[in-house]
Amino acid sequence: MAAFISRTLEQAITARLMGEPRKIVLLYGQRQVGKTTLAKHILEKMAGKNVLQVNADFDPHAEVFSSRDPEKLRLFVAGFDFLFIDEAQRIPDIGINLKILHDNFPNLRILVTGSSTLDLANRIHEPLTGRTWTFRLHPFSATELIARSSVLDYHSRLEEWLIFGAYPGVLELENRADKASFLHELTHAYLYKDILELSGIRQSGKLRDLLRLLAFQIGSEVSFNELGRQLGLDIATVQRYVDLLEQAFVLKTVGGYSRNLRKEISKKQKIYFQDLGVRNALIEKFAPLHLRDDTGSLWENFLFMERSKLLDNTQRRANQFFWRLQTGAELDYVEEYEGNLAGFEFKFGKKEAKPPATWQETYPQATFQTINRDNWLPFVLEQVQI
Repeated sequence: MAAFISRTLEQAITARLMGEPRKIVLLYGQRQVGKTTLAKHILEKMAGKNVLQVNADFDPHAEVFSSRDPEKLRLFVAGFDFLFIDEAQRIPDIGINLKILHDNFPNLRILVTGSSTLDLANRIHEPLTGRTWTFRLHPFSATELIARSSVLDYHSRLEEWLIFGAYPGVLELENRADKASFLHELTHAYLYKDILELSGIRQSGKLRDLLRLLAFQIGSEVSFNELGRQLGLDIATVQRYVDLLEQAFVLKTVGGYSRNLRKEISKKQKIYFQDLGVRNALIEKFAPLHLRDDTGSLWENFLFMERSKLLDNTQRRANQFFWRLQTGAELDYVEEYEGNLAGFEFKFGKKEAKPPATWQETYPQATFQTINRDNWLPFVLEQVQI
């Protein structure tokens, strides 16, 4: 069995689970990202405490925790200090039953995981208003992998992260063929299954075609109209599919930054894949970087998502954008945090880019930096703050 790799969120989750005010802790994340492993690791440290683990796929458990019957729930949780419900989106009426547990058992601490916000968030949002702490677990971040080994090791494996991503299951495998097989299985066995089951989409072929089209457009502005024409779908359906894919932690959308200047483009979106291994599996492309024509796009996707992991893992509430003018002047990434504005240009080589003159004129207080292969690590670690 592979050694446990510490997760940045562990301390924050533990503090919320044990602290006051007592609330239900929700841990979201993609399938196979390590939610169950992390939850069990946290609970194993609760020395002297009784923990009840509930499997949402086990019918008797699902029946009790969808019953809305306080007495049934009492018989099940009596004598336990902690309740852990894994993949809770599979339990009908889980939201109202969690509310009953929270309100009627004041000494019970509850930790819940879910692999998709598609269903779980909709089921719990209203019943649990004011009763939850929410966390999002990503595939491994640069911070977590460097803590396991070293900066030098992580930097030397940059090509691996760009091609195969950072899912825990990928890291456990040694060779390229095994990594590719794992990602192919993950993509086809779980990715479509969850989305199709939870969303009610019947046109699975259209969903696959959309994902492949988006895989070829990472780092570029996306036109839903054009995607609709290529797929034979109306724009509302395309938007709905993209929204579902984002809720299922497959994609992440980012809008254009604007302070309502007429020349700024703000209505279009860029779309990134939350894991590059999944993206490359969708297009069956695991070739080395020197044989690829999409290295720049991979680099932009990688840096954007690593920055996103950093913000989520440190609970930093920053706004993320890209910036472009109708004249073509642009920045790959803009971050706004506590009133401070920073622009970034991503270069896979070692070149330094100059900030667009219009950016400096329009936002004279904003900073600018090129992120390239010489200085990228501070951008995805804790050293660079806005």
